[in-house]
Amino acid sequence: MNANDRAETFAYHGRYLRLNVSSGQAEPVALSEGELRRSLGGIGLGVFLALREGGAAADPLAEAAPLVFAFSPLVDSPLTTSARFAVVGKSPLSGRINDSLAGGPFAIEGKRTGYDALVLVGRAAKPSLLVVDDAGPRLEPAGDLWGAGCIEAEKQLAGRLGPEHQFAVIGPAGEKHVRFALIAHAGRFAGRGGSGAVLGAKNLKAIAVHGAHRCRWSNPDRLAELADGLSQRSLGPATARYRDIGTIENLVLLNRLRALPTRNFQQGSFGRVAELSPERIAEVRGEVRSSCTCCTIGCEHLFPAGRGRKPVRLEYESLFALGPLCGIHDPEVVLTAVERANELGLDTISTGGTIAFAMECCQRGLVRAPWLRFGSGPALLRAVEEIGARRGLGNLMAEGTRAMARAVGGGSEAFAPHVKGLEIPGYEPRAMQTTALGFAVGTRGADHNRSGAYEADFSPGVDRRHAGPDAALHAVETEDRAAVLDSLVLCKFLRGVFTDFYAEAAELLAAATGWDVGGDELRRTAQRIVTAKKYFNILAGWQPEEDRLPARFLSEPLGDDPRAELSAQQLGEMVRAYNLARGWSPEGWVSQEQLNALGVPPLDHTMPA
Repeated sequence: MNANDRAETFAYHGRYLRLNVSSGQAEPVALSEGELRRSLGGIGLGVFLALREGGAAADPLAEAAPLVFAFSPLVDSPLTTSARFAVVGKSPLSGRINDSLAGGPFAIEGKRTGYDALVLVGRAAKPSLLVVDDAGPRLEPAGDLWGAGCIEAEKQLAGRLGPEHQFAVIGPAGEKHVRFALIAHAGRFAGRGGSGAVLGAKNLKAIAVHGAHRCRWSNPDRLAELADGLSQRSLGPATARYRDIGTIENLVLLNRLRALPTRNFQQGSFGRVAELSPERIAEVRGEVRSSCTCCTIGCEHLFPAGRGRKPVRLEYESLFALGPLCGIHDPEVVLTAVERANELGLDTISTGGTIAFAMECCQRGLVRAPWLRFGSGPALLRAVEEIGARRGLGNLMAEGTRAMARAVGGGSEAFAPHVKGLEIPGYEPRAMQTTALGFAVGTRGADHNRSGAYEADFSPGVDRRHAGPDAALHAVETEDRAAVLDSLVLCKFLRGVFTDFYAEAAELLAAATGWDVGGDELRRTAQRIVTAKKYFNILAGWQPEEDRLPARFLSEPLGDDPRAELSAQQLGEMVRAYNLARGWSPEGWVSQEQLNALGVPPLDHTMPA
């Protein structure tokens, strides 16, 4: 079927646009209803397109590496939190799948270009801007923007093309291929595994989108009715704490549980946490409330970083990583560090994780940088700048903790806080052991968004310090639910709003598409998406020993909570149980039979026995 002669499909355009920025060629490629139904959209569609385009075999910074911007069937609908897009490719930090999400009007304008996804390959001859709008896809010079920060770049692009276009941009870190550089849009970010470096390797400063091609809905009245009900529930108690305080509330909660990673995971609590509490930061800096496009939750809390400066969007992960993880208690230092990381286009979790690791290396005498020490605000701010510029020690830190540990040696790999190269988020694995399993088996690496295993650790009846094989079922369930949310695409904060998640999500999808789809089908779709991500990793060279945690977490009890202890044998048994629960081999290999049963498109590769 020719992509230009596609049949109209409710909620979808039925095609993606393949853009070769080396040659300037743009090719529409058809997507059948069956392909869309098997992958949904967002991350699901992005993973399947990355597989189709050979992303698993490519060097992520090479011309051949595909980078996918994928939209969903619910984008541009009346549903709350639906204005979100996915960015999928191979991570230059981990060498494994990198699937990320961001909210904002880029999702709406991107889908209105008339495509369900944009797939980028190649490398522009000079720094460029890629524009996809009703005038046709094209490259424009962007040398004048090279070196500009994310906010400044978006401002200049809006002045050049007009406010109707929306932009996904990189900062200086992406231009310099920092391996945890992000892609930014309207103060939000996607790609903590280094998608910004991939875009920079294609010599693209930004992508601009705008269009007038809107999809139709199969049953618009029913979709509006369901959307209104979901919006009303999103204003209820399930999301109240995010709306009222924001995610930074988690800092005090996790500190009380001794599960707050402190000084490069040497402790689970921070003595000066009160100085970084939401109330204290609001008292010092004031507070502004905001929300994502098309969102009724309004969880965003912004804090002025200083006179004449724009307020900083502060979330728990940024606060933890550039605060207690580095021993920093001054809220003004943390806000400034977050502000600079955002403008440089750096992932704050990996930035804080790498700096904290480097601080411990200095503490142990493995790295000669006497200025870099825990608790020093000036040291933190200097390190952020050096990473973004790839200057001095920052050039090594820009490679991430795994690569840095290999270069430093001296046993530092034992306390380098990563899984598969991706730095560990703000949950202490020894104190939250279902979370530890979710981190270990995560296809993206240690990540709290693709696995909500921490929900189980906070559940009644779960001993978070002494998990066993039963934790596998919790890990599978939260991953599957996340796979559907990330593919539809809806915010994770809605998970507590649904009474029967799969049945209600299927009803939303049916109203949009007209498909006869139920909860059981969506469960199978979730399994297919997770397995496709695992298959991508296998093709990229994954080995079973990658599904583990650094030695620190498996050989040392938590410094300030001796009951929080996790052994290698214990984690190994949980990983084995997880693999079997997924229907994979005990070691984690996926059989061709299972790929066939789930409808994962076969590729010309031989699977391990």
